[in-house]
Amino acid sequence: MENHHSYSVPVDRLRWTCDPEQFTFQCTDELTSLEEFVGQERAIKAIEFGLSIDKPGYNLFVTGLTGTGKMSVIQAYLQKVLAQRQAKGQVSHIHDWCYVYNFTAPDRPLVITLPKGKGSVFCNQMDELRQVLIGEIGKAFTAKEYAEQRDQVVGQGQRWRQQLLAGLEEQARQEGFVLHPAPTGIMVIPTHPQEARPLTQEEFASLDNGARQAIATRQAQLMSKVEAAFEKANELERATAEEVKKLDVTVAEVALRYPFQKLLQEYQGVPAVANYLEGLRKFALDNVSLLRAREPAAEAQQPAVPMPISPDAFTFRDRDPWLGFKVNVLVDNSQVQGVPIIMETHPTYSNLFGKIERRAQMGTYLSDHTMIKPGAVALANGGYLIVNIRDVLLNPASWEGMKRVIKNRELRIEDPAEFVGMVPPVGLKPEPIQTDVKIIVTGDTMLYDMLSQRDEDFWEIFKVKADFDVQIDRTSGNMQAYACVLSDICRREGLVHLERDGVAKVLEYAARVVADQGKLSSRFGQIKDVVVEAGQLARDEKTHGATAEHIRRAIEAKVYRSSLLAQRIRDLMREDTIIVDTEGSVVGQVNGLVVFDMGDFSFGAPSRITAKTFMGRRGVINIERESQLSGRIHDKGVLILSGYLGWKYAQDKPLTLSASICFEQSYQGVEGDSASSSELYAVLSSLANLPIKQSIAVTGSVNQKGELQPIGGVNQKIEGFFDLCREKVLTGEQGVLIPQRNVRNLMLREDVVDSVRKGEFHVWAASTIDEGIEILTGVPAGRRSARGTYARGTVNYRVDRRLREMAEGLREYAPELLVP
Repeated sequence: MENHHSYSVPVDRLRWTCDPEQFTFQCTDELTSLEEFVGQERAIKAIEFGLSIDKPGYNLFVTGLTGTGKMSVIQAYLQKVLAQRQAKGQVSHIHDWCYVYNFTAPDRPLVITLPKGKGSVFCNQMDELRQVLIGEIGKAFTAKEYAEQRDQVVGQGQRWRQQLLAGLEEQARQEGFVLHPAPTGIMVIPTHPQEARPLTQEEFASLDNGARQAIATRQAQLMSKVEAAFEKANELERATAEEVKKLDVTVAEVALRYPFQKLLQEYQGVPAVANYLEGLRKFALDNVSLLRAREPAAEAQQPAVPMPISPDAFTFRDRDPWLGFKVNVLVDNSQVQGVPIIMETHPTYSNLFGKIERRAQMGTYLSDHTMIKPGAVALANGGYLIVNIRDVLLNPASWEGMKRVIKNRELRIEDPAEFVGMVPPVGLKPEPIQTDVKIIVTGDTMLYDMLSQRDEDFWEIFKVKADFDVQIDRTSGNMQAYACVLSDICRREGLVHLERDGVAKVLEYAARVVADQGKLSSRFGQIKDVVVEAGQLARDEKTHGATAEHIRRAIEAKVYRSSLLAQRIRDLMREDTIIVDTEGSVVGQVNGLVVFDMGDFSFGAPSRITAKTFMGRRGVINIERESQLSGRIHDKGVLILSGYLGWKYAQDKPLTLSASICFEQSYQGVEGDSASSSELYAVLSSLANLPIKQSIAVTGSVNQKGELQPIGGVNQKIEGFFDLCREKVLTGEQGVLIPQRNVRNLMLREDVVDSVRKGEFHVWAASTIDEGIEILTGVPAGRRSARGTYARGTVNYRVDRRLREMAEGLREYAPELLVP
């Protein structure tokens, strides 16, 4: 291995180690809460801009992976903005929203906007008004003056009726008849001429025909007069009733004048209230009997008993006679400080936009304005609404409803079936509410890109994007701020605080999460899990604080819980069920490295890659592609190999090569180009007939110029091969070859670094294919001379010679294949 010392990665570059001595504190319980947020300057500036501009469409779409602190930043900056506005005297005018009865169209409740805190006051005032009206009407109609006036009107009518009936009876007596009441009306009966009594049937029948005919004629004439008299009597009764009604209205107007005038004066600046009170006043005057029929105590006992009222009132199948007095305070902001900030975690259509409840009654469903319920948009009106875009998209009609609210700046509370064009049950159509709400949506970048490309309205309604990064720069200031974040986590979760060496170990873990020695993870949700688990270990041991050892054990335990599959794969390799050599040398065979991503856990493992070369013109054949087991990126990586071989070796001859490449014992899809360098090494080994050391595993992608390009998962790949070699046997010859540009991504486990330090394992870094092939074969790669040739015995010399032999052989045996 001494020949490759120049390519070995120094031990101190295999892992960044945080020095705890740089911290001025001993334990995080000494630190104060962090007022700013760590390393999210770009996102914070976007949020500040979005919150400061008050124009239509400037809603915020906050992107970033979970655990990056999006919600914490949003909530904190909302509070910060509100505090700044209050300090500057910029008072936010929010309102209460109420629904009241519509006396003109009962199925279309009216909305009333009132200043903050006045909604419940107005509701109570309407309830008090009802009680006052009942009391005032009761006093007015039991007063002596009213009784005297009513008796006078009724008495006059009765006297007129009595005089009319008395005159009719006198006229009947003079004509020899008597008036007798009967169930069917008034009967005109002839009287006995001498005895002044009604004739009996026998007596009437004993009269001759002429006498009976004369009586019948006079009887008919008198009956006509009786009917006319009774019609006039009914007219007198109706006139009397009308006079009584006028008297009642006059008395009621006097009784109602002051209570209504008082409210009208109080709300004279609110036209909607004035219109509602005028409608309520007319209703009360038209239904004085309703107010007279109920005493407050009786009404309290039986609030919903139907009462006979005016046929023009409450035509919408109402059952509560007092519905006109009831106010539905849809949104009550009396307890809101500043402006409302609503976070809706379950954004169904009803939860967002409200709903209209119904009650079953006598086989049907009834509804009224008191059964209108608010949603998050109504509650956030005048303030801010925070939702997750994924949750919104998963709920039918929620996204389209939200767009409609933003574009129209009004909220219609309606049945969801009606919104999507279906025919809902007959119900209410409440008046729309004018909205002024800034909507803040959180989600990932993929959903943002999808909506921006496929929804034509998206750009018009979400004009501000705040993108949270998953990593931050590893500066001294950010590390100190990170310690404050850890202190906040411990304080908020009630955990044992971290000693400063524990903080240093957490920072190392944060660098490993993002696989970058110069960065730290900003996904504090993941970091918190390790802190919580380490804190539990420290609590169990009753130590003052969680140390680096507790952090290390927590991380190892976390990995152990998720690494069952990784262990099973290593077992199969150790048993040679999956064939992977870690010793010896083989021509056309290399140990590539792959990463298995299990979601919350990923691990690396070696995979045997073989290449066979032979005469032909088919170029590089990807067996995975031919069997439809490779993805497009992997296919691209394989095609790049042909470009490299042609550029490198076919400047003075045609490239007459057929080469097959295969991931041995691979039975599932292969994706990515991180194995392209491994595949090229296998091809070069086959062409040069030089064996590759199986003690070295390889990763890295390659371009057409032969430059090695960085790949992902470098730590997991190195550790995966190390774990296999350790379970077999560490010979001191084993190691991993990585691209030079991946060195900064190294954050290897401490046991791997210790083995490298002891010389039991190695990590090499190469910048080009030539450097890599030298490490793998132990033979110099060779440089092309000015004449286009390579030094004898080098790898490139052997490859070039073999390709020339193939070209000459193909020309001899099948010259037609060389014709372009």
